[in-house]
Amino acid sequence: MIRYISSLPDSLPALPRALAILGSTGSIGVSALRVVDACPGSFSIAALAAARNVTLLAEQAAAYRPPFLAVLDEVAARELARLLPAGYSPTILTGPEGYAALASLDEADCVLSAQVGAAGLAATEAATRAGKLVALANKESLVLAGDLIRALAAKSGAVILPVDSEHNAIFQCLRGREDSVSRIILTASGGPFRGKSPEFLRGATPEQALAHPNWRMGPKISIDSATMMNKGLEIIEAHHLYGLPSERIDVLVHPQSLVHSLVEFHDGGLLAQIGQPDMRLPIAHCLAWPHTLDSGAPRCDLARAPALTFEEPDVSLFPCLTLARQALSKGGGLPVVLNAANEVAVARFLEGDIPFTGIANLVERALERHEAQSGPNARAPRTLEEILSLDRETRHRAGE
Repeated sequence: MIRYISSLPDSLPALPRALAILGSTGSIGVSALRVVDACPGSFSIAALAAARNVTLLAEQAAAYRPPFLAVLDEVAARELARLLPAGYSPTILTGPEGYAALASLDEADCVLSAQVGAAGLAATEAATRAGKLVALANKESLVLAGDLIRALAAKSGAVILPVDSEHNAIFQCLRGREDSVSRIILTASGGPFRGKSPEFLRGATPEQALAHPNWRMGPKISIDSATMMNKGLEIIEAHHLYGLPSERIDVLVHPQSLVHSLVEFHDGGLLAQIGQPDMRLPIAHCLAWPHTLDSGAPRCDLARAPALTFEEPDVSLFPCLTLARQALSKGGGLPVVLNAANEVAVARFLEGDIPFTGIANLVERALERHEAQSGPNARAPRTLEEILSLDRETRHRAGE
């Protein structure tokens, strides 16, 4: 299990905490800044990073005046500098190296890793290596490099707190009972295609797949929710966070998205974490831990809430769940291949290049090809360089 902050109360940076928010213009980053606004005096902003949305980043930077910013490349950096108000001249860094530099700043107490996809791994690795308090919203960091991140955290004293609503719910339910866990249950909304027919899925459009019924998210994670690959990646993430094998990590479809996950203990009892489907709740929980602050999210009124229902996922309609479990169980480089092929497949679907059902088909072919070429006993990539090399190789092949 990755080192928990609950056992290290004396080592935590006190409030107010200086934050480095990586992915500040995405849905998680925007929600995090709303938490900052709701908790005056509790946080300051040391750094903000985005990719190409320099217009929104410039607005955020003008509002919070961090001394450090980062964007994707020099073109974006020049445009950002042009948009900043007179008299404000932060240091602007670029590319993966710039993101990694922000993640290891001495000026930052806590790093919110919220970049999308494998692009967030280098910054998560840098923050962990620097011994930071890491609020992890980039599940791909653990999918690709869970063993590496765990080893670095043990060496540096970094503490990883899960921002994903499901893993944050599990974290809240455990609270010192880690040795008594029988299994954990990740809840899934079912996405926009719950109960649809195979014929419908074959003709599903990007617009339909992006229309999530409960959550407002970016395009990539919205498509992952529609295929249920998001839940497959979360199974792998949960394995690295909580040290449980795949067979002790279950998934239940819960369309109301009020129960964010459950833990079953050896005595048969279940603990669930309940709240509105609002990412400000887990974000505030991580940024302020062990303190509890008002996140600004609406309260959950159970007397007026809909009936809570649960059902098993239909893996015949959503094969990405099975593919993720297979990648975790077989190990080697398969989790890296799974994620890289999925990112390529999602992009190709959004571009109209493949059908919705082609996402799982492309991922499955990529996994089969890797297994055939590497053999059954291939070792997992161990370093950041090896992981990123396999990621690039898989993307090239999947793009073909």
